[in-house]
Amino acid sequence: MSMPFYVAPEQVMKDRADYARKGIARGRSLVAVQYADGIAIVAENPSTTLRKVSEIYDRIAFAGVGKYNEFDQLRIAGVRAADLKGFSYSREDVDARSLGNQYAQILGQVFTHEIKPMEVEILVAEVGLTSSDDQFFHILYDGTVMDEDRFTVLGGDADAISNRLEEAWAPELDLRAVLAVAVAALAGPDRSLDASDLEVAVLDRGADRRAFRRIERTELPGFLPKG
Repeated sequence: MSMPFYVAPEQVMKDRADYARKGIARGRSLVAVQYADGIAIVAENPSTTLRKVSEIYDRIAFAGVGKYNEFDQLRIAGVRAADLKGFSYSREDVDARSLGNQYAQILGQVFTHEIKPMEVEILVAEVGLTSSDDQFFHILYDGTVMDEDRFTVLGGDADAISNRLEEAWAPELDLRAVLAVAVAALAGPDRSLDASDLEVAVLDRGADRRAFRRIERTELPGFLPKG
């Protein structure tokens, strides 16, 4: 009887992580940035129909990079979970932290037990009544959750984009200023991005209930620097 082929568990985990990271790195990046009146989410996305950024609940947004069909499944699961919790208890009980933990459990389970990990990174962002209450939960392909502040970067060359944001971001920027900073960080020194390359949405701190608002491509040029 032949012996089964043995692979050390740490090698299996390493191979899965490398596979997921390579798949995610091939995609285009996305940034979420705090500004005076809320949170702006800017994705490099030339598609007019496939959305990387969506509303999950009243003051909560979802964003994903990587394999579209995989992070869209997660988006749908999050919407259903938020609706069920809000209906069963109260709307105030739905928060980004609990959704982020649910996503982490799903991604961690798939990463550990399935042959192929999900090639995604996702963001759950919640706008608070003040900037200190804003929440950014960045969840990796293996279920790792990072609680970030000010801004976060998903996918692509995240380290370089984060460095550019660190240099240019300042507290209490208005929407036009923060979009200029975000787009410049995504583009880098050797490229330029215009409205047709971008998907932009905001969580508006001053909204009565539903804070999510998409800035359509037709109105986006009015928010971006000329030239």
